Amino acid sequence: MSQNTITLDLEPEKRQALDQIASELHCDRTDLLKHAIDLYLQTHQWQVNHIQEGIRQADAGEFATDEQVAQAFAKWRS
Repeated sequence: MSQNTITLDLEPEKRQALDQIASELHCDRTDLLKHAIDLYLQTHQWQVNHIQEGIRQADAGEFATDEQVAQAFAKWRS
């Protein structure tokens, strides 16, 4: 896979924090940033997919009943 270089302006404190974490993980800053971007993209795509599924369900009229909602809230409260 081909790669492109990206330049990023970053506050010195954040660069130091990244370098510290990279050192603790025995990797370099670039590898750490690539991993962080991969995780961000995965999380963002997961969120978008779930939002789109929710919109699809709403458009199809697939709503939870009042009883299902009450059961869900009861589960979360316990």
